[in-house]
Amino acid sequence: MGGIAVLARQLGHQVSGSDAHVYPPMSTQLREQGIELMEGYDPAHLDPAPDCVVIGNALSRGNPAVEYVLNRGLPYTSGPAFLSEHLLRDRWVLAVSGTHGKTTTTSMLTWILEYAGLSPGFLVGGVPKNFDISARLNGQTAQGTRHDTPFFVVEADEYDSAFFDKRSKFVHYRPRTLIMNNLEFDHADIFPDLAAIQRQFHHLVRTVPDNGLIIAPHEQDAQNAPLAEVLKQGCWSAVEYFGDTGTRDWNTRNMTADGSAFDVYWGNDLIGRVNWSLLGRHNMLNALAAIAAARHAGVPPKHAVAALAEFRGVKRRMEQRARINDITVYDDFAHHPTAIATTLQGLRQNIERNGYTGAQRIIAVLEPRSSTMRMGVHQHTLAPSLALADQVMLYQPIDIGWDVATVAAAIGAQARTFDTVPALVEHIAQHAQAGDHILIMSNGGFDGIHQRLIEALQSPRHGGEHQVPHASPPGAPHR
Repeated sequence: MGGIAVLARQLGHQVSGSDAHVYPPMSTQLREQGIELMEGYDPAHLDPAPDCVVIGNALSRGNPAVEYVLNRGLPYTSGPAFLSEHLLRDRWVLAVSGTHGKTTTTSMLTWILEYAGLSPGFLVGGVPKNFDISARLNGQTAQGTRHDTPFFVVEADEYDSAFFDKRSKFVHYRPRTLIMNNLEFDHADIFPDLAAIQRQFHHLVRTVPDNGLIIAPHEQDAQNAPLAEVLKQGCWSAVEYFGDTGTRDWNTRNMTADGSAFDVYWGNDLIGRVNWSLLGRHNMLNALAAIAAARHAGVPPKHAVAALAEFRGVKRRMEQRARINDITVYDDFAHHPTAIATTLQGLRQNIERNGYTGAQRIIAVLEPRSSTMRMGVHQHTLAPSLALADQVMLYQPIDIGWDVATVAAAIGAQARTFDTVPALVEHIAQHAQAGDHILIMSNGGFDGIHQRLIEALQSPRHGGEHQVPHASPPGAPHR
């Protein structure tokens, strides 16, 4: 919704918005774009009456602003419908879908097209560091000039569109190029089971034209079975597959243990070698999908490989926030057990690859914040996903119906639970030691824990009076 607000502003509209507890980096971005932010859902925010109210999927019947819109008969639409009606018509839409990796892959693909001089429009569910903004119109350069270009890259979410439109957002986008990264059960608040999500994905497949392209993970890999089943329901477009060695289309070889470098192949033909700041096999797979999609838009794969060397990542995706007394603090959006496990694996492999001596502990700090997490759907798979952490700190929000202590018990002595963020910060600051990597994971603001912890580690009583935050490439540990 924040990105759509930015696009509406760039189209020349006067834009304001109401939300609860907006936090950086989105709140900062919106204010920089001249978009008025109003806290809460007071109907007074809609007086004088706007020409159109774009309603996000977080709002339901009973919300005072929603009821005011309906009672007064104000024109309203959903975010995806607004995007479709005002921006995506006559565009070459490149959509990135999947349970994990959408934001990072969308950002990669957008940067590859930008690097190739195609100046794409884009809408990303985060802030790509190569652009420092989450959305932009087609043909707009960093210097503010415009030229004609058909390409628009969009993060294609399977979440529902609005309280009055329960279809997934992505059915509005009608892509010509579609990436389907992966598929697992998630969003338990709107989907009863995996089959219901697969049905929505097949609705998306139905919208891709026969001269379009679908990019999907290697169908013979068992973990990709849900997407393979979707395509078996019917597919009317060309499909290219990506995966590890053995995939007939896009594949990789000679990957370093931490995924910071790998060779890219089209079949048996070497395209080039990616050397970049990102970590993990999951990001390597994201890169393959982005390269394939960019090729469909006309970018030679060797140029895509070169572009990825300059890809800076996304804010809040393994973003290094500070390094204080050789203690490194990271911010990561991981909120699903699979994403948690792959993030920890990438960090662990990076530490081992660089051959650091002495203690190099990973301290995982998790807030179970997503709707699916709050419902307890993943509570039995959380403990295994955190296995690579040396210590685990679990936060117990007051508004969830299950006890995170059950996860801590399954992990063992290295896990602890906390009822308040100040207590959590104080414990970490007291016990952190040189060489530690503190990985904070949440898909929300986590009550400002990142800055609180940085300030605590910098305080004289924790030995940090001469230390300042240090900015480095995401996922790059330091001695």
